[in-house]
Amino acid sequence: MRDISLTVEQGEVISLIGPSGSGKSTLLRAIVGLTRPTSGEVILDGVPINYSSRRSLREARNRMAIVFQQYNLFQNMTVLRNVTVTPIKIRKRDRREVEQEAAHLLDKVGLADKHHAHPDELSGGQQQRVAIARALALKPEILLLDEVTSALDPELVNDVLDTIRVLASDGMTMLIVSHEMAFVREVSTRVVMMDKGSMVEEGEPSEIFNAPKTSRAREFVGKILRHR
Repeated sequence: MRDISLTVEQGEVISLIGPSGSGKSTLLRAIVGLTRPTSGEVILDGVPINYSSRRSLREARNRMAIVFQQYNLFQNMTVLRNVTVTPIKIRKRDRREVEQEAAHLLDKVGLADKHHAHPDELSGGQQQRVAIARALALKPEILLLDEVTSALDPELVNDVLDTIRVLASDGMTMLIVSHEMAFVREVSTRVVMMDKGSMVEEGEPSEIFNAPKTSRAREFVGKILRHR
């Protein structure tokens, strides 16, 4: 990646769009240190993240959570246990308090009746909503969503998107990689167009979709609109 310069304010929903292989997912992975940046800086509330320091990276990760297109749930655990295991085992928080919060989160994502179900009893959309609840149980200030609907059957996509809409309305700061352009247009405060590992253009959804400034963005958006 190169020529990436992006500021995210609290409560913003920034969507990253662009062709496959343009660096969108890599950017999210670099922010949380899953792919270590080799140059540049990521600054969180004025403090640069030192990706070579376990302490600095741990402190940054305590403020962020990422959800991938694959759910990665523990198949031998109930839904409730999937959501609570990390806060209890890793964060050493009180079990009763965590379970109460988890119950609220599962209700928020529309799974109030699935606490004791196992992942193989759920649809793909339900499993993805469990993954989102699991991320929220870490109480992140910033939520990163990497193509969270791309592995779902079309009829399951809207349930997951509705969950993200609720989070956006609640003021959650989010960075979203998505090919769901109508959703991106609706929910985003800003849209970033990427191509070949670089930012091509940045602006409000109306600017990017209605009047893109660069020829590459015009080409990409034009193809999308033709194939809606």
